[in-house]
Amino acid sequence: MSETTQKTMSWMRRGRHIEDLSDAEMLALAISNEEQASRAYTGFAEALRADYPDTARMFTEMAREETGHRHQLVELFKSKFGETIPKIDAADVRGLMQERPSGLVKFQGAEGYRRQARQMEANASRFYHQAASRTLDVTIRNVLGDLAVAEAAHEQTADEIDEATPPTEGRVKEDDDARRRFVLQIVQPGLVGLMDGSVSTLAPVFAAAFATHNSWNAFLVGMAASVGAGVSMGFAEALADDGKLSGRGTPYLRGLVCGLMTIAGGIGHTLPYLIPDFWTATAVAGVVVVIELLAIAWIQWRYMDTPPLSAVAKVMLGGAIVLALGILIGSS
Repeated sequence: MSETTQKTMSWMRRGRHIEDLSDAEMLALAISNEEQASRAYTGFAEALRADYPDTARMFTEMAREETGHRHQLVELFKSKFGETIPKIDAADVRGLMQERPSGLVKFQGAEGYRRQARQMEANASRFYHQAASRTLDVTIRNVLGDLAVAEAAHEQTADEIDEATPPTEGRVKEDDDARRRFVLQIVQPGLVGLMDGSVSTLAPVFAAAFATHNSWNAFLVGMAASVGAGVSMGFAEALADDGKLSGRGTPYLRGLVCGLMTIAGGIGHTLPYLIPDFWTATAVAGVVVVIELLAIAWIQWRYMDTPPLSAVAKVMLGGAIVLALGILIGSS
């Protein structure tokens, strides 16, 4: 069968439900799913091997198990339908989840990969249950049912993979390292940006507002201050540390996070000035400022172990001082 013919047949299969598949197509789909899962777990292991060796070994073993499932399914297919396996995958069947890891998972550390694997195992278990329930062939039904149980062994609860491979001292250390990396590479630059954007832009926004009593002028000043601060903070964060000695990760990611959060912090209390009425816009902007400062205090408490009352007091005091200075300058 030519590649063009296979592509045409694949296109014709799109939109079909699992109930519409023949037993041969069902087994071919199962084989394709196992191949994709094996490749995904192998990729997980390679991505984690340097920093998370215990979790990498777990994924290597899981990839080996999926390869074993594939061999079992291939032998069953050959015994039932011959040597030619139809080309079909999850994209050809409506309602099936495709095993494509999220592009963000690499930024989430070992736990992010384990969470992705848990979802993959849950999807596989559901598929095998569906497939086993619709076939009338006793042998195929038995094999698919056994595979459903095997996949479900990794997905009994929200922590099924961790239960299948109890955490060792190395795994505990990996999780601690993952949290530290997340804080250093994402939370810390994001918090710095949010603080700068939320606090430093207060003065120019409210100074412009009270100097002109014109919402549109305040909006323009706020947008300029937010975008300018975002670009400045992004470049400053990216150029300050290459991450090799500090372990803070790629400077480009940190710079992007810091820059975007700076812009977000400034735009938050700028958008209310799209409201034409000056005093209404100012009141809404004031409420937004309080929400922004409370969000900063929460992040400090959640990720930086700062006592909540201390975090709120410091952030609110700093924000109040800058806000008062902006209003004072604008009103003078």
